[in-house]
Amino acid sequence: MRLRTATIAAATVIAANRAPAQQSLTPEQQFAKEVYKELLEINTSNMTSGTTVAANAMAKRFRDAGFPEQDIFLGGVRADKHNLVVRYRGKGGPNGPKPLLLLAHIDVVEALKTDWSPDLDPFKFIERDGYFYARGSSDDKSMAAIFVANLIQFKKQSYVPDRDIIVALTADEEGGCCNGVRWLIQNHKELVDAFVVINEGGGGSLRGDKPFLNSIQATQKNVVNFKVTAKNRGGHSSVPRPDNAIYELAEGIARFAKFSFPVKFNTVTRAFFEKTAEIETPEMGRAMKALLKNENDAQAAAVVSKDPRYNSMLRSTCVATGLTGGHATNALPQTAEVGINCRILPDAVPSEIRDGIVKAFADTALEVSTAGNRNFVAPSSIGPEILGPVERVTKELFGDIPVIPTMSTGATDSQPFRQIGIPSYGVSGLMGDPEDIRSHGRDERMRIKSFFDGQEFLLRLTRILSQAKPVT
Repeated sequence: MRLRTATIAAATVIAANRAPAQQSLTPEQQFAKEVYKELLEINTSNMTSGTTVAANAMAKRFRDAGFPEQDIFLGGVRADKHNLVVRYRGKGGPNGPKPLLLLAHIDVVEALKTDWSPDLDPFKFIERDGYFYARGSSDDKSMAAIFVANLIQFKKQSYVPDRDIIVALTADEEGGCCNGVRWLIQNHKELVDAFVVINEGGGGSLRGDKPFLNSIQATQKNVVNFKVTAKNRGGHSSVPRPDNAIYELAEGIARFAKFSFPVKFNTVTRAFFEKTAEIETPEMGRAMKALLKNENDAQAAAVVSKDPRYNSMLRSTCVATGLTGGHATNALPQTAEVGINCRILPDAVPSEIRDGIVKAFADTALEVSTAGNRNFVAPSSIGPEILGPVERVTKELFGDIPVIPTMSTGATDSQPFRQIGIPSYGVSGLMGDPEDIRSHGRDERMRIKSFFDGQEFLLRLTRILSQAKPVT
């Protein structure tokens, strides 16, 4: 429902920006928190654990809420890597409008307690200083818990959407043997076929603890890995020589560290920088505008590239992420090798990226591995049918802040849907500090207020998108 007066609008924004204390949680917020806690305390590390326990726990919650068994699917390529797909029936029936798919992965990156602060445990839900701490708290069990809680809330309220709403909680988005989205598309496409997918990859940014912008992810970089190897005949370490595989590789790495690919905009990143330039600091805004006029403006590129987040959106990036060398402490190394992880622009050609790496290392004696082909996947078009609802809910909850298209520099499971022609968007309403991103790292956390704001944001957005003709 649209807000009808400026007074009501102002009151809504003030309420949305007041962090709810524990005792002031609504029943819906308390339930979402309980779901969140349960998910976070189940270890779903993608390499050493599985998702099945968590998928079963969420399936039980849906059964307890009265969802019929025929609308609950559990399955995967392996017994420990199950995915959960739940369908909430709308009034349209089998011949009605195509469903809305709410997608979240429930696997997480490995985490060791010894790597976290002594008073934290990656698999214990800890609430402290305005944050929820645990592995997966931001990536991606916040959205998973919210989708579960909101769908059950719809059921309790007897809400009947025009179209079916599907929630899919999937395995191995972070890597591993059994990517759940690809398996579902290949084996049970009818379960996840939709008119649009809402997924991770977008979110809001805070500045001074206040909402600064909200974003819609419409495309993402592709991942390509290379290995650069130095080889040598070796020998006894008591008779060293100037030709040494480790030294040769190290010299090449030092040259590579100073290399960067050229700036290149696409439709999504151009829109991102055009809108961001209007709300950035004067110096940064001017540099963005200059770069938009001329991609070869080295001075402007240097200013914008000082921010690692902006730098990664301007160009394909490659970085050394692993190093090995030698075979014995008393032998000259015969082999030294560095792993290079590249996040390349959606339309970049892997062979051309390899050519750039070869040029950067500037040593013809070094071997650079080849890269497989990558098919270009077009961005999801951000038309009024998606932009309108996101802008509307953003304004209702966060005030007059811009909604900006963005390209993820990391990978998400939106890509497989885009490959088969289903528009997929990263949008969550979860606000975070862009200077304090802890996903995949030490002491991962989610701002408490942001979690509950995101719950309300996604509830309202889902209501709008579940209409046959979403209101824009």
